[in-house]
Amino acid sequence: MLTGFKNFLLRGNLVDLAVAVIIGTAFTAVVTAFTSMLMSAISKVTGGKEPNFDKFAPGDVLIGPFLTALVAFVILAAVVYFFVVTPYVKAKERYFPSAPPGTPEEIKLLQEIRDLLAAQKPQA
Repeated sequence: MLTGFKNFLLRGNLVDLAVAVIIGTAFTAVVTAFTSMLMSAISKVTGGKEPNFDKFAPGDVLIGPFLTALVAFVILAAVVYFFVVTPYVKAKERYFPSAPPGTPEEIKLLQEIRDLLAAQKPQA
């Protein structure tokens, strides 16, 4: 029973997941601060009003909170894409380049086997 628990704790995926949660939690604070800074800059451009649509209700349908959340989401997604995803992809390609295009080794090996089998068949 303890062996199974030990194996569970020492499994690589569990450690990777724990690290991801910790880094994600720390990164959330950075992105939230950046989003607040960006919203503050937008408020300076718009005359001191931070973009807040909470009271917007055309036709008595309150869609303002949704619009505010949507604007915050778009800003958050842009921050993550341009400051995390794009540099990560560039670094990954630089340090771990993808395999050059061509026939994979497994396919070459299978083709050789096919050719050898075809050469062994008696000609009719």
